[in-house]
Amino acid sequence: MTADLTQPQPVRLLGQGVRVYADRQSLGQAAGLDVAGRIRQLLATQEQVTIVFAAAPSQNEFLDSLAGARDLDWARVVAFHMDEYVGLPPEAPQRFGNYLRQRIWDKVRPGCVHYLDGCAPDPEAECVRYSDLLRINPVDIVCAGIGENGHLAFNDPGIADFVDPQLVKVVPLAIESRVQQVHDGCFATLDDVPTHALTLTVPALMAGRWIYCMVPGPTKTAAVTATLSSPITPEVPATILRIHPRAALYLDLDSAAGML
Repeated sequence: MTADLTQPQPVRLLGQGVRVYADRQSLGQAAGLDVAGRIRQLLATQEQVTIVFAAAPSQNEFLDSLAGARDLDWARVVAFHMDEYVGLPPEAPQRFGNYLRQRIWDKVRPGCVHYLDGCAPDPEAECVRYSDLLRINPVDIVCAGIGENGHLAFNDPGIADFVDPQLVKVVPLAIESRVQQVHDGCFATLDDVPTHALTLTVPALMAGRWIYCMVPGPTKTAAVTATLSSPITPEVPATILRIHPRAALYLDLDSAAGML
């Protein structure tokens, strides 16, 4: 493990829990150190910490920072990921489980990693299996992002349900979410992007005791502006974060440009 770096300071605060950093590197470094601090705090009073991770290029700097944090007892961490494509082969680098394994889990070795299987022969049964694991392991920390259309995980506008009775479900992907995967460089063309995914629902994410949401870059400006200024509505799923008592939003000057 590398040593912790100096905590970057936000250049602006946009209300409670909304911090703007000079660039995505500073954003990721600050968020990683904050999450590491929360893990240490929780492990001082409980046997294990359960964390749900988002998988996207927007999380790269954050995950690098968290993986380099000192003195974390990762053997007492239980890790989940919040979504997975349906139908991609197990070795596909675009699979979110593979991304997280390479970006952080192989580096820090959590005590337990629960993978969501997008190749399960019965996707509905896989949702039940993963839901049961979430019930057994109540979530302490959610490490999230926001999509270009305001989605949380793959709870897209028109799909997101703030009172969803399910914890995990199969969803069709909105065209905007599929296009984002091309923008992010994950797939060469829209036709390559899967049309369905398994996702933790909004209530499953909001059940986390703390939510840390990292949203850098100019492609997220409109989504961030809508998240912070629109009515709280499933048509902008990320607006639900505003009612969570322990949600923190990490922005850079690009993503926050519509609010500055």
